[in-house]
Amino acid sequence: MNMFEYFREICKIPRESGNEEGMRQYLLSWARENGFEAIRDSVGNIIIRAEATPGFEDIPYVALQSHMDMVCVRTPESTHDFLKDPIEVYQDGDFLKAKDTSLGGDDGIGVAMTMALFTDRHCVHGPLEALFTFSEETGMNGAYGLDGSLIRSKKMINLDSEDEGIIFIGCAGGIDLVGKASYETEDVPADWDTLEIGVSGLKGGHSGGEIHQQHLNAICALSRMLLSIEETGVPFMLAAFNGGTKRNVIPFSASCSICVPENIKHDVVGKLVETFEEIREENKIEEPGFTLEKKCSHHGAKRFDKALDAETSLLVIKALFACPHGVFTMSKAIPGIVETSDNLAIVRLNEGHLDLQVSVRSNIDSAKYYLVNKIKVGFESFGIDCTIGDGYPAWTPDPDSALAKFCAQAYEQQTGKKPVVTAIHAGLECSVINSRCPGMDSVSIGPQMYDIHSTAERLSISSSERVYAFMRHLLSIIR
Repeated sequence: MNMFEYFREICKIPRESGNEEGMRQYLLSWARENGFEAIRDSVGNIIIRAEATPGFEDIPYVALQSHMDMVCVRTPESTHDFLKDPIEVYQDGDFLKAKDTSLGGDDGIGVAMTMALFTDRHCVHGPLEALFTFSEETGMNGAYGLDGSLIRSKKMINLDSEDEGIIFIGCAGGIDLVGKASYETEDVPADWDTLEIGVSGLKGGHSGGEIHQQHLNAICALSRMLLSIEETGVPFMLAAFNGGTKRNVIPFSASCSICVPENIKHDVVGKLVETFEEIREENKIEEPGFTLEKKCSHHGAKRFDKALDAETSLLVIKALFACPHGVFTMSKAIPGIVETSDNLAIVRLNEGHLDLQVSVRSNIDSAKYYLVNKIKVGFESFGIDCTIGDGYPAWTPDPDSALAKFCAQAYEQQTGKKPVVTAIHAGLECSVINSRCPGMDSVSIGPQMYDIHSTAERLSISSSERVYAFMRHLLSIIR
């Protein structure tokens, strides 16, 4: 099969982070059918080896690395079940897209490209090693659990990037903050009505690779709208809040339920609409799909009998409003890339229990800890208990990397174009795998993708073909 046939087969297999067993069995079966050596390690990574093309046996092993899992998001109206339903892939011009869900090109195309290179009869190469990790999207669990002694390669090409013509030699580290609080709820007065407010239609996207594009965060937008109610002097009681999907996805929708006095609810609605229009005008170029939905209990909204009191409701909204989101600093070492950023990723409030998650990234570990602790202090000042996770390290760029220099020369030789050699603000497993495999020299490349980790995700067919051709060329000359 060719690369795209493999990719479509992969898209039939449920593979949300933590649910990769189907992919493991698929890869092991594929390896057996093709006579490849295959190992499932103690934590669940898959390592597959292919013998060298005759005449290339003396070349050292080269590893091709990608991850089995994908970020699963769907449109609000979709009934897609990621535990059992296949991703519905369709072609739109030069792009592969998915119907009502994320596509999983990150990193399904990396897996598919590796499989195609292993079985391509016209691809000549030394001994190859494929490393397929799991749960990359939720904490790089596979990379952290890897026993480096199982890996024979000292050169690794990570196929988990989304920008053609760029060779990445470094990436941001990341760390997560989890906030929790419990509040007493009170009876909602009988003459108060419940309003459901929702914002949607935002682009969302990858919280690392696309944070510089200033996509609007739905949680930030909704908290700003709710805070504006204070200007009217009308009290409100917060009953529920739901925003965001994954730690590494910029929230593209958010909703809440508030209770307000029936006789003056029109003042509240008017202020909400006014603030929504202000936000929409500010973001009209980047977010043309930004929409507002609102309804009261008389028109189908769920009526709440219990909610937070007005003072606590305002406190919670102020905490969300005060949390930063987006680019914090730009890199001084590598012009044009983000150094430190954060994503206010998930907020849930139900029956008085608040849960939230913020994801912080930085190419400098000390800056990463500075920002996550700054956010922690902010939330704790509002009475929200915060826990900071262990995180993962940055992959420090090595401008003297022999592999990077060789790949850059090979790319120019094969395409006639000089590649960009730089670092990326997203997280890559190279940082962890390099630490598990002493002496490993790594680069990361991949075909052009857009809006990954969102329902607008699309993968360029022609770019994938060009990157595949480059990989064939690279494997034929690497020594």
